[in-house]
Amino acid sequence: MPIDVDKALGAELPSSSFTWEEKDIILYNLAVGAGDPPTDPRELHYTYEGDLVAIPTFGTIPPFGMMMSLAGVEGLDINLSQILHGEQQLTVHREIPPSGVVSQTGGVVAIYDKGKGALAVVEVVSVLEKTGEELFTNRASIYIRGEGGFGGDPGPKAGGVPPGRDPDHRVESPTLPQQALLYRMVSGDRNPLHADPGFAAFAGYERPILHGLCTYGIVAKAVVDHAFDGEPGRLQSYSARFSGHVFPGETLVTSIWQEGDGLVVETRTSERDTKVLSNGLVSIRP
Repeated sequence: MPIDVDKALGAELPSSSFTWEEKDIILYNLAVGAGDPPTDPRELHYTYEGDLVAIPTFGTIPPFGMMMSLAGVEGLDINLSQILHGEQQLTVHREIPPSGVVSQTGGVVAIYDKGKGALAVVEVVSVLEKTGEELFTNRASIYIRGEGGFGGDPGPKAGGVPPGRDPDHRVESPTLPQQALLYRMVSGDRNPLHADPGFAAFAGYERPILHGLCTYGIVAKAVVDHAFDGEPGRLQSYSARFSGHVFPGETLVTSIWQEGDGLVVETRTSERDTKVLSNGLVSIRP
């Protein structure tokens, strides 16, 4: 059934709340590559409650359940097997505390016509209940195959194009063979594509693949550690496009360019020299 843009655009998602503790921050940090080497003081920052900080992309975890409710939006009668997570944008309004509770509201804020498919943009705002302050805002762009061609706005052109020079930082981030199995337990994303070899083969992959948001988090850690000297509070916003898949166990190679007041980021796999994250833009907190 085709998308009914008039019904879907502006539709609200069911509101929710999310609670986390120090252990949840530690588990998330471990799931996106923290803790190697385990006695490094900078890594202990992520893995030990003595002076704990959150990798900023922990902000993608609380709204995940809400965003999965997109399939229930009136006017979006879609088959979950036909959707792809195309892009992610995270704005962190203040440094994420080691524990807290957020209340969350959101909805469908844009639908773009991409010809062979449609791109639905879902926004969720997470507010810290203790203070009433906005803590983070997520925008996920979901590509729906076969639902384009309705004559709508094609959407803005992607930014984050690397300049024609060597990067200012080049970071190698090895992933574990079991990285997806760890991340799926932390994130709540239990899609069998990331665990079941038979399901992965049915989907056209030779083996299970890593979650895009896990790659997104690993790249954020590379930026914080190497461009921000280990200070996660300096990351204000981060957007990127998921350009290809990662097999757990591969090494991610992230190139980072300082451009104006922000950073441009791109990531490839070392083993296949395949671009897996592109059009990355990071803004720096003043």
